[in-house]
Amino acid sequence: MIITGFLCIFANRIPLHFIECNDMENTKYRTETDLLGTHMVPVDAYYGVQTARAMENFRISGQKVSEYPTFIKGIAITKKAAAMANIEVGMISKEQGDAIIKACDRLINGEFHDQFPIDMIQGGAGTSTNMAANEVIANIALEEMGFPKGDYEHCSPNDVVNASQSTNDAYPCAIHIAMFLEHNAFLPHLNNIIDSLEKKSKEFAHIIKMGRTQLQDAVPMTLGQTFGGFAASLRGEVNNLNLAAREFLTVNMGATAIGTGICSKPGYSDACIRALCQVTGWRIRLADNLIEATSATSCMIQYSSALKRLALKLNKICNDLRLLNSGPRCGFNEIHLPECQPGSSIMPGKVNPVIPEVMNQVCYKVIGNDMTITFASDNGQLELNVMEPVIAYTLFESIHLLENGLDTLRTLCINGIRANEKRCRELVEHSIGIVTMLNPIIGYKQSTKIAKEANETDRGVYELVLEHGLLTKEQLDKVLQPENMIKPVDLGKMKIDN
Repeated sequence: MIITGFLCIFANRIPLHFIECNDMENTKYRTETDLLGTHMVPVDAYYGVQTARAMENFRISGQKVSEYPTFIKGIAITKKAAAMANIEVGMISKEQGDAIIKACDRLINGEFHDQFPIDMIQGGAGTSTNMAANEVIANIALEEMGFPKGDYEHCSPNDVVNASQSTNDAYPCAIHIAMFLEHNAFLPHLNNIIDSLEKKSKEFAHIIKMGRTQLQDAVPMTLGQTFGGFAASLRGEVNNLNLAAREFLTVNMGATAIGTGICSKPGYSDACIRALCQVTGWRIRLADNLIEATSATSCMIQYSSALKRLALKLNKICNDLRLLNSGPRCGFNEIHLPECQPGSSIMPGKVNPVIPEVMNQVCYKVIGNDMTITFASDNGQLELNVMEPVIAYTLFESIHLLENGLDTLRTLCINGIRANEKRCRELVEHSIGIVTMLNPIIGYKQSTKIAKEANETDRGVYELVLEHGLLTKEQLDKVLQPENMIKPVDLGKMKIDN
């Protein structure tokens, strides 16, 4: 029992090659060759020699391409369009092209994703991912054509599946398509929380509270206006994200290695763009300059920046919610956040705002991810940016974190927020900030005197105005009606001589 426990604790420290040798005893292999020589590949695997080498070389993030179905779909769409174009320009046979198209359709439909067991972060500018796709698609196509896996004479990963392509155009095109798919999937999560905030804005429209600037009392507003401001802040980011996402629809297919189109036939690039439009239903366009586009990562920088901007706004909203919920006895206590779990191992009765707190942390991660993308994009050299794998991986992570964070914030926090209407009213009535409403009537100088006296004596503005005879009770009550304190109102007719 002790030995078993010891082995379990230290299992993750056993050298990987030792585990693999044990596995090899029970696995049948085929032999494939590449530039570096021969390599064994599991006989049932649809991937090939270059994927196998990448599995050995890149054990970095622990996140496999197989765990990113949208990315694999983007790769398959790219390869399908390339096959359609290659058939059109006569680069491959129709039999080969049709088999590749069928293989890509199966990948698009979710099959064979486990055949991409390589790390998302990799050297080689994405060559490992591109070759994994070439190998998997080739072997699926071979079976479709009636040949065994690995019989590349009839459908080669490089010569047929990768015809007219390079990693340097196929890989970024796949990223662009995947990111546009991710963007479309992300928007409902954002729109849902905006809708929830707008519902709270309507629910709290009648509740007067104190507005604050620089954490000091300012002027009255409604709690509904606070939540309406939150909703409007996020609503603006939908358009910003849409604008950034449009850039993903510009691709460099046909650029091949560096943008010159070497190893492709005339007309291929245009045919590939038409095929991409046909397969996706989107208005995909070819970049104006393929040399520039092959080394550029601008669209990913722009979208990451849009996500960062969204994260900054979400972070501000969560900080405000925590402040408004602070207390319950010694803080603002103007709203009640849903109670999700006990807040302390030592302080009985304490409940913490854990959902805004976790969303804060999501925002910090997204902001940090933007810096990673900035540095990776800055390290493009000459005709290529080899850092695209970490850019793609990090952008995927930011989107997925925000999706989960937005859903959590909406369902476990926003939807269940309650207002402390009595507390909000008490703070307004006790605040010196309501003296601002008197400026148009008694003037700034008299208002300042009242504010100073109220501060020094801890008395209310209301009683001091009446005591000094500055307004009648009828006038003062009219000025301080809630509807007069939360929007522009012409109080000129009530002005009196000082």
